[in-house]
Amino acid sequence: MPGRPPDSSANAPVSQAGALAGNAMGTKDLVFTVLAALAPLTLIVAVAPLHFLKGGAAVPGGYLVAGVVMALFAVGFMTMSRYVRNAGAFYATVSRGLGKPAGSGAAMLAVVAYNALQISTYGALGVYATETFANYFHRDVPWWVFAIVSLVFVGWLGYRGIHTSARILGVLLVLETAVLVVLAVYVLVKGGAGGWSAEPFAPTRVFDPGNGAMFALVAGAFMGFEATAIFSEEARGGIRTVRRATYVAVGFIAVFYAFITWVVVMAYGVDKIAAAAEADPVNLVVAVFDRYVPAPITEVMHILLLTSAFAALLALHNAANRYFYAMGREGLLPRPLGRTHPRTKAPWTAGLVQTVLAAAAIVVFAVFGIDPYLGLLLWGSALGFLGIICLWALCSLAIIRFLRREAPEAGIFRTTIAPGLSFAALAVVLFLVLSNLPLLTGAGTATNVLIVGLGVAAVVAGVARALYLRARAPRLYAGLAQTSVDEPPAGRREPVTGNA
Repeated sequence: MPGRPPDSSANAPVSQAGALAGNAMGTKDLVFTVLAALAPLTLIVAVAPLHFLKGGAAVPGGYLVAGVVMALFAVGFMTMSRYVRNAGAFYATVSRGLGKPAGSGAAMLAVVAYNALQISTYGALGVYATETFANYFHRDVPWWVFAIVSLVFVGWLGYRGIHTSARILGVLLVLETAVLVVLAVYVLVKGGAGGWSAEPFAPTRVFDPGNGAMFALVAGAFMGFEATAIFSEEARGGIRTVRRATYVAVGFIAVFYAFITWVVVMAYGVDKIAAAAEADPVNLVVAVFDRYVPAPITEVMHILLLTSAFAALLALHNAANRYFYAMGREGLLPRPLGRTHPRTKAPWTAGLVQTVLAAAAIVVFAVFGIDPYLGLLLWGSALGFLGIICLWALCSLAIIRFLRREAPEAGIFRTTIAPGLSFAALAVVLFLVLSNLPLLTGAGTATNVLIVGLGVAAVVAGVARALYLRARAPRLYAGLAQTSVDEPPAGRREPVTGNA
């Protein structure tokens, strides 16, 4: 791995006055933050049944295949991150590889995608909290009450800084992962529905032509793993920490989700899981808890569904903030968004804006009586999913162009083969997602067109902003995507130095 590409001299180091908290996150903190954003318990209980509905017993193998694709993407992405450490990870990568207008378009799409993912999760939390409150206290409270209360706590914790968030996310992630492991132990000890089988991993079953929709859905389980690069300016140990955290996150997602979904298949039987998912997708995994584990553990699981959604909200809030912050710091969005708190080093202005946007969305959905699950959650997550898939694919192309031009010594596999294969696979996934968009949104043509249109509008707005700056503010344009933090010397903690 080379030390620096030829153009690194153009990098503008981050100033102390507006910098994020350097040396704040180690490998464990990064992994916990990324995995918490993925909400493992929520995904297995609330989302995986839809995967089984479309893929049946092939779902566990589908996770491993998706994991290979994401690992290939991570190879190029982490090689690129050796040269570009910027809180606007997609933005900086695409800008360096495909040009500043394309990077600005990617930046705006990332802002929309991460905010859509974060805001949509309030719908899930509101639904779970309403059901849980009614179950324990026999009172009906509107979903938006719980959403607003959570919004206040998320905003406050984001303001407190990444140290506090990382600790809380770590605890919540361990708890929700533990309850899934407990479920697995009980199912395996009891032998499932009829013994163990490796059939869910058989290539003939996994690569069945009818599993296209399943792969489109399974890819969504990896949304957010790239956030390790978003927090790279705050990582202790530089790219070495980010690289370790990224590979650990990808490996954990692929292997753990494959294992847990395999356990669910064993609980029903290879030949019966698809029919069970079709008969009652909402309670597919809950029924496994009810059948195999003691009742108190099931009760704990229902409580942890709330904390899982809350952890995802907090992690996505921090990720969305970093994009607002990065865009404000470089002038693509209003400059005040690039401010950090002098004590906590949190991007507090960006956090406030993100909180206000979430509050506005919650109010709109509540006032118009739109279902928080079928509307807010599904529509928002579909927009976020589409955006992230597009950004992954764009980054793959940008990585090839940048590394082949600026760092050919990184090797043909890292510069061309891995990102090239990931782009091809992601292009297929994007086609599958668009083809199955009604399945993701549960909505009609008009809503689906609006969702795609919002993503396209974000890209167009970003490109237009960059072109405007190139014509009217060339000095500002010249500095786009140049902000970076220096890589610390091997074996030393990294400082954040220099002037913007």
